[in-house]
Amino acid sequence: MTRFGSKIRMFLVVTAGLAIWFYLFIGLAKIQKGPKNLIYEKLEDKDGPWYQFIQDMKHNLNDNARRKLIGNFLLRAGLFAKPKRDRLRRDLDQQIPFTVLMDPTSACNLECIGCWANDYAKTDSLSFDLMDRVIQEGKELVIYVYILSGGEPLVRKKDIIRLCEKHPDCFFLAFTNGTLIDEEFAREVARVGNFAPAISIEGFEEMTDFRRGKGTYQKVLRAMDIMREHGNLFGFSATYHRRNTEVMCSDKFIDLMYEKGNSFGWYFTYMPVGSDARPELIVTPEQREYMFHHLRAARKKRPMFLMDFWNDGEFTKGCIAGGRQYIHINARGDVEPCAFIHYSNVNIKDTSLVEALRQPIFEEYRKRQPFNHNHLRPCPCLDNPEKLRSIVNASKAPSTQKYDNETVERLTAKCEEHSCGWSPVAQALNSASAEELVQRASKINGNVVEKTKSNVKV
Repeated sequence: MTRFGSKIRMFLVVTAGLAIWFYLFIGLAKIQKGPKNLIYEKLEDKDGPWYQFIQDMKHNLNDNARRKLIGNFLLRAGLFAKPKRDRLRRDLDQQIPFTVLMDPTSACNLECIGCWANDYAKTDSLSFDLMDRVIQEGKELVIYVYILSGGEPLVRKKDIIRLCEKHPDCFFLAFTNGTLIDEEFAREVARVGNFAPAISIEGFEEMTDFRRGKGTYQKVLRAMDIMREHGNLFGFSATYHRRNTEVMCSDKFIDLMYEKGNSFGWYFTYMPVGSDARPELIVTPEQREYMFHHLRAARKKRPMFLMDFWNDGEFTKGCIAGGRQYIHINARGDVEPCAFIHYSNVNIKDTSLVEALRQPIFEEYRKRQPFNHNHLRPCPCLDNPEKLRSIVNASKAPSTQKYDNETVERLTAKCEEHSCGWSPVAQALNSASAEELVQRASKINGNVVEKTKSNVKV
C-alpha cells in the first residue's frame, strides 16, 4: 500500500473508531440530530476538541500505540465484539462484561489515606499463569480489554509486559500511582503498544501529597513526562472528595493534565470502603453537582476523553458493575462485582470465568439493574444503599476483606447521608431543561467556591 493509501486508511479507521467512542460513551443516541452527521460536524470543526483530539493522536502517539488503540480497543473490543457479546449474553442467559479488572498484587509502595484496598492482605497476588488463563477464557467470551489495579500493579512490571506480548490482540490498562514508571518501562510500553496507564493524582501538590505521601506529586508529573516523551498513550485517574472537588474539575488542573500529555481522565468519587475509610471525605451533594456541571463544560473545550463514573450514569444507563460491563478479581482471586464492593461467592482459582459470572451476587445484581430509573443515581452503594444490602444478604456473599470483614450494613450506613442528600438534587437535574441547567450551574459555581476556597489551595 502506498503512503497516501495508508494515510487514507488511517483516517477512515480513526473516524470509525471515534464514531464508536462517541456512541458508546458520549451518548449520541440521546441527541436528536443524526449521529453520523453530528460526528462529521464535530470532527470537521477545527476549533473544536475532537478535531484537535485526532491531531493529538496523529502527532503525539507513536505508531504502535496508535495502531493498537484503534485496532484492539476501538475496533476489536468495541465495534466487532459488541454484537458477539450480545449474542453470548442471550445464548448463555447471563452477563458478559466488556472488561475484566484484575489485581496482579495487593502489595503497594504507598499508603494512601482511605484506600479502598487497605483491608486486603498485602501479600496476595495472582500468578502469571492464572492471569493468562483468565484472559484466555475471557477472549472466548469476546472480552478483549483488561484493566489492572491493586495494590500497585506496576510492582509486577515484567509480568504485565509479558501479558501484553502474549495477548497482542487485547488492550491493557492499569490504575497506577505512577511512581514506578521509568525510562525502561516506558520503552517497553512503546514496544508492545497495547498498554496504557491511568496515573492517579488528587489535584495539585498539596492534595496529592495529602492522600498519597510527600513527594508523590512531583513523581507523578515526572512519570507523565516520561510517557509523553516516548509517545505512549496514558491518562490520569482522579478521586474527587470533600477537600479537592473544586480543583479536580478546574480549568487550571485540566489544562495541566492536557499539557502533560494525558489523552483521557477518569474521575471517581471517594467511596468509604473498609476500616480506614474517612466518611468525612465523601463529597457533599452540592460538590457533586458542581462536578456534574464543570466536567460537562470541560468536555466541550478540551481534546481529552473525560468521564465521571458516578455522574455519567445517564450515558452508561446506570451502574456498569456486577458483570454488566465489568467485574473485579482481587489479588486473592475473589471475583467481586466492583472494585469498591468487597463481597463474593467464588474464587477464580477454583472455577472458570464463565462460571464465576453466574455466581449468586452477580445474579442478584442482574435482577436489580438499573438500581434507579434516574441514572444520575447509578450506584447501589453510594446512591441506593438499600439495594446493596438486599443484594449481599440475598446472595449470602461473604466479605473478601481479610483484615476487616466489613458487613454490608456497616458499609452502607456510611453512605446513607449522601444518598439522602443527593436524591433531590439528582431528581432536579434529571428533570431540568437546558436553560434550567445553565442557571443551576451558575448558582452552584458561586456557592461552592465561596464555601470551600479557604480549604483548597491552588
